[in-house]
Amino acid sequence: MARYINIAGAQVGAIARNESRQSVVARLVELMRDAHARGAEVVVFPELTLTSFFPRWWMEDEAEIDAFFETEMPGPATLPLFEAAEKLGVGFYLGYAELTYENDVARHYNTSILVDGKGKIVGKYRKVHLPGHADHRPQMPYQHLEKRYFDVGDLGFDSWDFHGGKFGMAICNDRRWPETYRVMALQGAEVVVLGYNTPTHIPWEPVYDHLSGFHNHLSMQAGAYQNSMYVVGVAKAGAEEGSNLLAGSCIIAPSGEIIAMAQTSGDEAFVAKCDLDICQYNRKSMFNFAEHRQVQHYRIITE
Repeated sequence: MARYINIAGAQVGAIARNESRQSVVARLVELMRDAHARGAEVVVFPELTLTSFFPRWWMEDEAEIDAFFETEMPGPATLPLFEAAEKLGVGFYLGYAELTYENDVARHYNTSILVDGKGKIVGKYRKVHLPGHADHRPQMPYQHLEKRYFDVGDLGFDSWDFHGGKFGMAICNDRRWPETYRVMALQGAEVVVLGYNTPTHIPWEPVYDHLSGFHNHLSMQAGAYQNSMYVVGVAKAGAEEGSNLLAGSCIIAPSGEIIAMAQTSGDEAFVAKCDLDICQYNRKSMFNFAEHRQVQHYRIITE
């Protein structure tokens, strides 16, 4: 008997710098309800879902920076989302900025979590591939300072039993790296869920601006096909504080085909019925890793 799961992407439109957490969470709850009404069992939100994409601004005041980070999850502002998930019996993926302390040293991570239909956190991931720069570039219309504001994730890539399947997590720039999908496929992941905030214009590197949408889908479709998995990529999108963020949120089948996609650049939920057994079928044929991989010839990757 096939294992079907209805997965929703919940694209989020622009968030103003001064928009409150409570306002954003109310939008997320509405998206979750909409997705649930159309049969969704799992809802995927974007990267850094709770605030405007703050790495575009150079900030030196630690308190100003830390105001964009969560010190607990759920906290008072985010609890309504967890309560809604429990009430509806819906699981979700959420990306946010995490502030934690390790041996009294502050650590800042670009983080995502998996939350089950009982409102309980069952998995956490911290972004590994941080893009952008750490130096100040005031001549640019906006910056991309993830290397300044975040530590490199320390949890690696993992796979979790979640809503009847095996789920892995990634965040934004991770989607561009083939190793991201492969290491999770090797751990049995059948679905990789990821959020992104991607400017359509890179001021210091504009040569591929016209291909931003193509490259977004190309990397995720390749990852899905080459690793026999579903990939769910969900954007924070639209014109946000002087930067246009790429939309194109989508759900991709193990065939590499896009089977559902957002039609707007605003708040929008869309759903696909996913047959997880297709992943296993493919892994017994074309992409049978145990039978066909020749790892002795790939050593340069790990060495």
